[in-house]
Amino acid sequence: MDTISRRTFSKHALSGLLTYSVLETILSSGAVAAEVAPIVKKWLKQLNDLSQSVKDHKITQLQWQSSVESLFSQVAVDDFMRFIDFDKLAAKEKLVDHGARSMRFSFPEVEGLPKTMVFGKQIFGLKKKRSVIPHGHNNMATAFLILKGKLRGRHYDRLKDAEDHLIIKPTIDRSFQPGEFSTISDHKDNVHWFEAETEPAYIFNIHVLNVSPKNKLPTGRVYVNPNGEQLADGLIRAPRIGYKEAKQLFGG
Repeated sequence: MDTISRRTFSKHALSGLLTYSVLETILSSGAVAAEVAPIVKKWLKQLNDLSQSVKDHKITQLQWQSSVESLFSQVAVDDFMRFIDFDKLAAKEKLVDHGARSMRFSFPEVEGLPKTMVFGKQIFGLKKKRSVIPHGHNNMATAFLILKGKLRGRHYDRLKDAEDHLIIKPTIDRSFQPGEFSTISDHKDNVHWFEAETEPAYIFNIHVLNVSPKNKLPTGRVYVNPNGEQLADGLIRAPRIGYKEAKQLFGG
């Protein structure tokens, strides 16, 4: 049996270290993301253009919802997750025992992609049986794309506002898988609630503010209890509640 010399061993070991080092550099520099950048860049630019149009009132919120849903149906979730280096993001963000973890991140700098987007963004990370607690929005258009896991999604039309409650009507109640999506606005599916059926579960969210110039209500969330009094025609009287109570009731 031949004996490998110390010099030969060192040479091979050094070569292996260099190979690993180069690979690590490639991964950390975003070279992998660059492979999918042209596809995702086009998608994000269209998403930003649509969001600018609804913010400028060039299209209605319902038109924005329809167009964004069409756009979301075209994106490959795996490509998007590689683009934002999702694995690295998820590894450093610990999921919480109650409610959802809101994970902030930045898009890679890619030529041709705006550095500042019209829409805000985040990723919600959830443990099993934890929820993005039920709430509606004022003066906002938002969209959700399931990245990982399985979630039960419930949506409601917001039909009437009262001082201490909302009148809502169920519109969606089903399981959402990776690649599936939903949108909400002041005019359709305004109240929503996602509950993780598997662990972990992740949702990509965008939100466009100030989309209703005549809406005098404060821009933001409106927390409700959708398990309120059942009325005729499938309507629900959903009491208004505070964030703390909503999290206690529905955070998991």
